[in-house]
Amino acid sequence: MALNDSKIRAAKPLAKSYKLTDSQGLYLTVSASGAKLWYFRYRLGGKENRLAFGPYPQTTLSEAREKRDAARNKRPAFGDRRQSSTSVSP
Repeated sequence: MALNDSKIRAAKPLAKSYKLTDSQGLYLTVSASGAKLWYFRYRLGGKENRLAFGPYPQTTLSEAREKRDAARNKRPAFGDRRQSSTSVSP
């Protein structure tokens, strides 16, 4: 179920940190100290990675979603690794 601002504000610190998931890889971690940080989880080349978007409430839910959407639409910075299929005659 998608997050809303009321759920985020109501999230209280526990003995261990935990995640509140939104959608399409976006989630908020709530640390034992009460800090709330946005992350975007994605896969690149079969490896799982995460991108930090900043703390809540400085980064709002709508801003975090915009950043997630922008990150999903970007091409990898390392360029296109596909090889061309040119043949070489003997």
